[in-house]
Amino acid sequence: MKNWNPYEGEWKVLNIVVVFPKKEIVLKMKNVLIKNGFDVSAVCVTGAQAIQAVERLEAGVVVCGIRFADMIYNELKECIPDTFEMVVIASNAQWQEYGDDDVIYLPLPLKAYDLVDTVSDLLTDIHRRLKREREKPNKRSSADQGVINQAKSLLMEKNGLTEEEAHRYLQKRSMDNGTNMVETAYMVLQVF
Repeated sequence: MKNWNPYEGEWKVLNIVVVFPKKEIVLKMKNVLIKNGFDVSAVCVTGAQAIQAVERLEAGVVVCGIRFADMIYNELKECIPDTFEMVVIASNAQWQEYGDDDVIYLPLPLKAYDLVDTVSDLLTDIHRRLKREREKPNKRSSADQGVINQAKSLLMEKNGLTEEEAHRYLQKRSMDNGTNMVETAYMVLQVF
């Protein structure tokens, strides 16, 4: 989805997979999305095709009908990763028979701007969620934490620092040198 991307360069391309049992409906949905600046990564007429398509992709939105030749939408939902959201387009009667609150539902007859707004909002939400996950600090291994603790102990012993002061010393040296805390701790251990 390159044209829409308000965060250019910050993420890998988020994908749209369109799945409907009839080829002509798939192509209509694809064309609506393309005309509105989205890239469609895959078009499928069965749930199995959609599962194969999604396995090759990192994240995005599956736009689909409620039933396919080989499964219904909630079976497909169970087979796609959490990095994908699902928009189900169906009649009210179909939704009442098969639907649940696990996905976003758009009723027929469908208005193009409803689809475009929904997909745009979902892609923005997915991007934010992926960005938050990438920005989470990595957990240190117990070995790495042990090295940091040893360096702090040495600094406390040799320089008379408190634990907090030793920690701040390692943080400052780490930032000044452009290294991470573990590398800085190893340097301190080598010096002493």
